[in-house]
Amino acid sequence: MQRNATTQYPILLVHGLFGFESIGNIALFHGIKQALRQAGARVFIPYLSATHSNELRGEQLLAQIDRVLAGTGAAKINVIGHSQGALAARYAAAMQPKKVASVTSVSGPNHGSELADYLRKALIPDRLPEHVAATVATLFAEFLSLLSGHPQLPQNAIAALNALTTESVGTFNDKYPQGLPNTWGGTGKELVNGVRYFSWSGILKGSLVDEGPNLFDPLHSLCRAFSRYFTTEAEENDGLVGRYSSHLGTVIRSDYPLDHMDTINQTAGLVRKGVDPVDLYVQHAERLRNLGL
Repeated sequence: MQRNATTQYPILLVHGLFGFESIGNIALFHGIKQALRQAGARVFIPYLSATHSNELRGEQLLAQIDRVLAGTGAAKINVIGHSQGALAARYAAAMQPKKVASVTSVSGPNHGSELADYLRKALIPDRLPEHVAATVATLFAEFLSLLSGHPQLPQNAIAALNALTTESVGTFNDKYPQGLPNTWGGTGKELVNGVRYFSWSGILKGSLVDEGPNLFDPLHSLCRAFSRYFTTEAEENDGLVGRYSSHLGTVIRSDYPLDHMDTINQTAGLVRKGVDPVDLYVQHAERLRNLGL
């Protein structure tokens, strides 16, 4: 059956930490842009710094929203942000709500990441390990930007780490509270200042030995390893972000059996059974279309 995801406004897919559009044949949102376009949506992937603060990445996003609006003649944009990309999307909508029709957070750390808290405590400011980690991570981000064709983008790994801790995101939320739940684990207002807010995310379920073919996915194994550093949401996280920390606006679902990278279809289409991450995006575009967005 032919799907109809012909949204009124174009869709921007915004990457998170260490993200990019594509490097060679490797697309970060694997198969997602193509599926949305086949269903009738106009889809763009902006290029943002792979590592930097939420506000700087948000300003970069605003500049590219203007380019898409000018190029398409559209009045607004539907923004779907994965991971830290959700925070950039929220910033853009808070600063320029008339240009944004909807913000959708996919596995977004909307209340911070416990993994970032652990790393921040481990890397004591002005101590040698922090300098080494910052240099290596920033060089890696610069390398990714070079390979993806955007070497001019500024990179700052420590700014990115600081931006993702629960304390820093709390400060961010005080400035840009649109769509946030009033209670932990609750839902937020869907419509704020003319912008609609949505979210979905996944959690790790069972043990690694229960994963079948997914056992051989190195990204999934990495998420399993990172999951050990969660305490508040020890049994309810995707390896990088806690389930309830991801809530924003109307929560479509926050316990899909997907890890953090599965939600952008990284290797998931090859090894995972059951939930189709790509179809979640097409379903959501249909949802936006039905809302006149």
